[in-house]
Parts: sequence; structure tokens; C-alpha cells
Amino acid sequence: MAEDFQVTAGVAAIRREPRDDGMQDSQLLAGEVFSVENETNGWAEGVSRHDGYRGFVDMAALSAPVLIPTHRVSALRTYVFSEPDLKSAPRFLVSLNAKIAAGRREGKFTEAQRLGWVFTGHLSALDATESDWVAVAERFLHTPYQWGGKESLGLDCSGLVQVSLEAAGVRIPRDSKDQEAWARARWVEVETDEGLSGLKRGDLVFWPGHVGIMTDPVHLLHANAFHMMTASEPLAPAVRRIAHHHAPMSGIFRSPNAKG
Repeated sequence: MAEDFQVTAGVAAIRREPRDDGMQDSQLLAGEVFSVENETNGWAEGVSRHDGYRGFVDMAALSAPVLIPTHRVSALRTYVFSEPDLKSAPRFLVSLNAKIAAGRREGKFTEAQRLGWVFTGHLSALDATESDWVAVAERFLHTPYQWGGKESLGLDCSGLVQVSLEAAGVRIPRDSKDQEAWARARWVEVETDEGLSGLKRGDLVFWPGHVGIMTDPVHLLHANAFHMMTASEPLAPAVRRIAHHHAPMSGIFRSPNAKG
């Protein structure tokens, strides 16, 4: 029978194999829940309750029972301190959308139960959402590319889309293929011409195995292995380059709630 555990590290890798150098396919942020189906030699095999991602997680990053989160990290990243004092030893960093179960308040700090102390100004109520998810994504500009990453220190293309939309209260699958299927079922497909006209801020642009975000009618923001970071560039040359090295675009989708 599966048992739920909660991440009590800054971040935990979901690996393809149960070993330290196993390929990282995704990550769990602090406070997220992993349903453990089997445990062998310190490795938990199971599935993320957050997005259904399966794999292996180091048991050292997990604790039970699960505490009900009350807040999420709203800063791009922040330290968890050992004491409610900015001069105390930091334990680790937590990234945007990490979840905490708040305890005591002392001065400018809130106790993140089982983790440490977090600056209160870097937290929001769990149900508080960002009004502009693209602006959230833009905060990751120049963040290093990391395969399987969704943390502020490194993330991949679909991780960027997932964490940015989550900050605005929208849950979307983890991988770009599933994200495209999700958008195709819920958003409006955008038709464009050879000049790539008619696009808007917030449009999602997909290729097989890749996704990016339009920040205006011209520019694409995407975490990518060409630049090895989250980069902003005109869409047209990106389309030509990706088509040459990989594949043509497979779809562009717009939220039915998009404005202007």
C-alpha cells in the first residue's frame, strides 16, 4: 500500500533509476508530496501527488506524516534559516511555489514547520495567485537550463511553463507533450502566417519536445539547451533554428481568458 511522504529538503530530484547519478526527469519542491509505493536501499519508488510524475526519490529528502501547507514561496527563491534571525545559519534555499506549513511568527520570520524559518515577506497564502503568469516566467530570465528542473536555480522548458502557470493558480502537466495536449483541449489554437503575425503575450508555442511563451507579439521566452538558460529572443529566428536542428512548430495556443 502506498504511503504519502512530504519533501523536507529544498528540492528533491525524481530520478529514472534509484541511484545518485540516475537521470533526473523532474523535481519535487519543498512541501510537495510523493506517494511511496516501494522503498529499497534508501530510495522511494512512487509518484508525485502534484503532477503524477513517476520515478525514484532519495528517502533522505522525505518525511512523514504530511503537514497541510498554508503558504507558498512567492519570491523567486529564499533561504530557510535555522533561527528567526537573518544572521543565523541558512539551511538551504527554497524556490517559487515551494509549500510550507506555517507555525510561529517571530519578528520578520515565519516558522516553516520541519524546515526552519523563512522571511515572511517572501511568502503568500496558499490560495493567493499572481495576476500575470507571463511576468512570473520573465523573472526566470537568464536562469541556467537544467534537464528535469523546475527550481529557481535551474529549470527546463516545460518546468518554466508549469511553475509560472501554477503561481497564477493554473495546474498544467509536467512534460511539454502533455502540456500541448492539455492546451489543445482547453485553450484556443492560434493560426498564423509565414510572418508569424497575430501572436499575443501569453501564447504558448510548441514543438515536439519543446515549449516557449510569447511575451509580446514578437518575442519568445523559453528555457532551452541552445542558450543553456532561459532566454528571450525573436520568435522567427528561433522557429528557423529549431526547425533546422529538430522539428517545425506543432501548435500555438492562447488562453480563452487572454486580454488584448
